[in-house]
Amino acid sequence: MAVERTFAIIKPDAVRKKVAGQIINRIEEAGLEIVAMKKIQLTEQGAQGFYAVHKERPFFNDLVSFMTSGPVVALILEGEGAIKQWRDLMGPTNSNEAPAGTMRGDFGTDVEQNATHGSDAPETAKLETTYFFNASEILTASEAL
Repeated sequence: MAVERTFAIIKPDAVRKKVAGQIINRIEEAGLEIVAMKKIQLTEQGAQGFYAVHKERPFFNDLVSFMTSGPVVALILEGEGAIKQWRDLMGPTNSNEAPAGTMRGDFGTDVEQNATHGSDAPETAKLETTYFFNASEILTASEAL
């Protein structure tokens, strides 16, 4: 499997519950390297831009409100098969369907407040990464150790 990068967000519900550290620990225990990380407060405009792909969906306004309701932790993860590995660690989008041991199963409450976000493809990962980070904020995996 190839080494790749993916984008991840620890969402406001998980930050509010003070489980961001547990999520970060699980990421590292799974063998993924954190090559960039920052805690930020999304603006309405920022959240609308990031989730623009969902603009026509009925849940868009609720999603923007939720994502601006508190700080998030944005991360870039690197490792072999990082996209699939992170998505497997997160579990299904709906926390009610996510098994115990996954981020969403352990820390989420429903389909919206599901603790984490992750890119679904290499192209999405690249786009989402550049939305939150510039090149000078990203380390190589060896620098992240």
